[in-house]
Amino acid sequence: MTKIMVFVALGAFGFTFALVPMYRIACEKVFGIRLERGVAEADRGGHAVSDRMVTVQFDGSVNSKLPWDFKPNQLSMKVRPGEQYETTYHARNATDRAIVGSASPSVAPARASGYFNKTECFCFTAQTLQAGEVREMPVRFIVDPNLPADVETITLSYTFFKNDVLTARLQQGAVSKTPSSPLAAP
Repeated sequence: MTKIMVFVALGAFGFTFALVPMYRIACEKVFGIRLERGVAEADRGGHAVSDRMVTVQFDGSVNSKLPWDFKPNQLSMKVRPGEQYETTYHARNATDRAIVGSASPSVAPARASGYFNKTECFCFTAQTLQAGEVREMPVRFIVDPNLPADVETITLSYTFFKNDVLTARLQQGAVSKTPSSPLAAP
């Protein structure tokens, strides 16, 4: 029994050291994010590769069927490829009822989309805003260091659409929970 416990402890200890390379492999192979190691290489001009800055512009709009206000909290930022950044978008439900919205992102120019990696985004799930609710929605992202050198500006744009199916379910659920409603379930 003692030998088994020692092997389990040693295995757990070894596993913790293996997590860092496994994380690096997962980022590179699954998400396409290349994590830099050590000191940045110098280009022919003698400048460190990591000195490169890219402008990321932010845009937000809503489909005409969605009565929300939605916009980025900042219009642009300078970022260093390979580093993680965060920005937020402001959303407000301008109605007197709960509504579910889904965001559709796009990246321009199109050839930069493979180099722009969102690590956290409100676009991954449908968003429910209650009547009059205001919410700050974060986006975390990394621009891949392998972004072509001639791409100096990337635009991240979101359009929010009303999710009719989930909004209907939400409103039906609210109606069925109201005991005085003639539409309430028995």
